[in-house]
Amino acid sequence: MRRVIRIVRSHGKQFVPDLRRAQVSPLFRGLPIVEREPLAGEADLLADLCPTGAINAAPFGLNLGKCVFCRECEFACPGVVRFTNDYRIATNDPNRLIITHKGPSPTVNDTLVRPEIRRLFRRSLKLRQVSAAGDNSGEMELNAAGNVNFDMGRYGIEFVASPRHADGMVITGPISVNMAEALQICYDAIPEPKIIILVGSEAIGGGLYRKSPVVDRTFLDRYPVDLFVPGNPAHPLTFINGVMDLIRGDGWG
Repeated sequence: MRRVIRIVRSHGKQFVPDLRRAQVSPLFRGLPIVEREPLAGEADLLADLCPTGAINAAPFGLNLGKCVFCRECEFACPGVVRFTNDYRIATNDPNRLIITHKGPSPTVNDTLVRPEIRRLFRRSLKLRQVSAAGDNSGEMELNAAGNVNFDMGRYGIEFVASPRHADGMVITGPISVNMAEALQICYDAIPEPKIIILVGSEAIGGGLYRKSPVVDRTFLDRYPVDLFVPGNPAHPLTFINGVMDLIRGDGWG
């Protein structure tokens, strides 16, 4: 027993004690900031440069739902867009995905949260994760959200094996034609009320595959989305903070 205690002490704390204030590497690509309005010609240059159409020239804005965080816009026109390491970028408001010079930050809009979400899922939320033609990067980060470091299970958030045991679904990937029917079957099997969470640029905006003929995103035209979690892939802290803001509110009270 003493030997086990010595080993445990030598390992130290394996979990992140405060997921609201956790520090990540300065190299992490998180919230972009539009530091100034682009000069003549810069907006069109950046819009043409973006591989996913995330940048709109007029009015100038960067859509986090389409952004793959490649930072090419930052390199091309220094001083216009700067990527920070702020990972708290999940929102339930599509308008807050648009980053402008004076626009609001991508946070959860409490007025758009359905009352039943916080009434029923405040202390326990079971989710079925569906990889709809994802590349496994987002799926790996979601798996990490439940590991010993981030341990989202301490807040009652867990992934389950069956949609019949779930309160909602988490979608990754651009949604291929081959996965469209499976996604619908999964959604139908989840009991009401249920939530939908999109994780990653591919799920939110289609990513690099948005114009592919093998992509079928009509599922998203039929049902409202409760939370958008940007990233390429999304960081576990982005996902956990976003979900907690959705089900409990700011401050996790």
